[in-house]
Amino acid sequence: MNLKTKRIVNAALFAALICIATMIIKIPSPFKGYMNLGDSVVLLSGWLLPPFYSFFAAAIGSALADIFSGYIIYAPVTFVIKGIMAICANLIFKKTHNLIGVTAAAVIGGITAECLMAAGYYIFEGIFYGFIPSLAGVPANIVQGAAGLITGLLLLKLLKVHIAKK
Repeated sequence: MNLKTKRIVNAALFAALICIATMIIKIPSPFKGYMNLGDSVVLLSGWLLPPFYSFFAAAIGSALADIFSGYIIYAPVTFVIKGIMAICANLIFKKTHNLIGVTAAAVIGGITAECLMAAGYYIFEGIFYGFIPSLAGVPANIVQGAAGLITGLLLLKLLKVHIAKK
């Protein structure tokens, strides 16, 4: 199997895992959205896949979860936000992990990506519901981001240990 095929297969696998992780636990948020653990795999895809592949894995997996869960209005914006999250996590991680270490690079990339996620959904919901009322959704997105970052870091550590043993 050539490298391009392996990358496509890995991106498809991540898209499926992101979709499943997003759909398994759904906690409704104030504005017809929901909190989930999909961000952990979105970040993981950013840390482990090349930028192009991480973007599409995160974007497609997250948007499909919205569609399958009945949140179709969110799917286009989710596609963009989650794809940007993965690219952000990827670029920061790749540029800094040799300088500051894997964990610190993942944390900085993850925090930045999660802040973009919270801001992106705030802007989207602000356009639809008004910017003052949409502030009510920001804490839920911050909690989701924190849970996604912590879970993503745990998954990264588990995968690194597994890969190192091989």
